[in-house]
Amino acid sequence: MAKRAAPLVGVLALQGDYEAHAARLCEAGAEAEEIRSADRIPLLDGIVLPGGESGVMLSLMERFGILEPLKERILAGLPAFGTCAGLILLAKAVEGEDKRRIGALDVLVRRNAYGTQIDSFRATISTTVLGAETVEGVFIRAPRILSVGSEVEVLARHAGDPVLVRQGSILAATFHPELVPGIPLHAWFVDSFVKKGREAGQR
Repeated sequence: MAKRAAPLVGVLALQGDYEAHAARLCEAGAEAEEIRSADRIPLLDGIVLPGGESGVMLSLMERFGILEPLKERILAGLPAFGTCAGLILLAKAVEGEDKRRIGALDVLVRRNAYGTQIDSFRATISTTVLGAETVEGVFIRAPRILSVGSEVEVLARHAGDPVLVRQGSILAATFHPELVPGIPLHAWFVDSFVKKGREAGQR
């Protein structure tokens, strides 16, 4: 079978702002597919876990049999990009919670740490990412990263707190990069995570 010209990146589409992520991925040169069942997970070159309500998303992932196969693929090296609630799904630990989750990202997070919906804000974020040195961050009921493991690289901070981190093939942000013009982080994820993983034989 001939390899696709563009990498296939899934966007978990059970709840949340998945459509905006899919649009950004297409702008970045990937083929985006909304994922609502487990059957397409083996075909993916990458996955985006969007913002939304993490508890609802976890419940639906379990109901539709997505959680375990997706967890297995991410732990095996499938590139993953989690934003806001997506970061919570990826986190190894969430303060005050003991729920099943993907748990592949060695961070401790606090849910809704910046307040309620009315406390949402935008901020200019400086990062160490080449080509995305300055990005606009939209924080909506955002989680706060309280601590990171030794293998987690902090790529950006806001008011002293990590807001963009990387661990191996996992990228995670406490904010919503898909809700502003431009695609610097999505382009970096596609080029430096998904395509490189594909070239190395991940898919």
